[in-house]
Amino acid sequence: MMYSQRLRRRGGRKVKRSRRRYRTYSRRGPWLLSDWLILALAALLVAILLWLALEPREEGGRYAVVGQPSVSADFIDQVLSAYGSPAAGKGKALYADGLAYRIDPVYALAFFLEESRFGTAGVARVTHSLGNIRALAGQASYAGYRRYATWEEGFTDWYRLIAEEYVARGLVTVDQIVPVYAPAADGNDVAAYVRTVKLAVDSWRAGKVLV
Repeated sequence: MMYSQRLRRRGGRKVKRSRRRYRTYSRRGPWLLSDWLILALAALLVAILLWLALEPREEGGRYAVVGQPSVSADFIDQVLSAYGSPAAGKGKALYADGLAYRIDPVYALAFFLEESRFGTAGVARVTHSLGNIRALAGQASYAGYRRYATWEEGFTDWYRLIAEEYVARGLVTVDQIVPVYAPAADGNDVAAYVRTVKLAVDSWRAGKVLV
């Protein structure tokens, strides 16, 4: 008789002695877990790569001059008035040019601050120039810089310059534009210029009028 079929007497009654049963697991179990883990890690890697590709970088998306306005025409006027700029009241013109050239006017305002404190210092008081642009042969000039009849003309020429001479060549961020626009060879502190522009942009986008 087989062992599993032997009978023993306990307390006067017959009890069948059975084999001890062990819980069994499928051999596929661990492999299924590994497969899911691999898929989860792969999905996480794809998500990270997408985030890195799409997330604006400080010197890229966040400080790219091309884009829709991030400040209003009224806010531009508030800034110009707060600094006592002779261009105060021209916010609509600065804003409209930004729309026309697809350049965020907050950057025009930031360059205006850095170059002449909104027309209150340097040659801009005479030239009506937003960006102190060097004059070419045959252009109206003052002390070597382009001179305009109105602030509006100076605004438009700055946008045109940035769009045609920088953006068109692939220079679209503050970090790319400033070293060419205000090179160290001309005695400019490029790093300080970049910091000033970024600080101004961040402050105005946060609704702070004074930098």
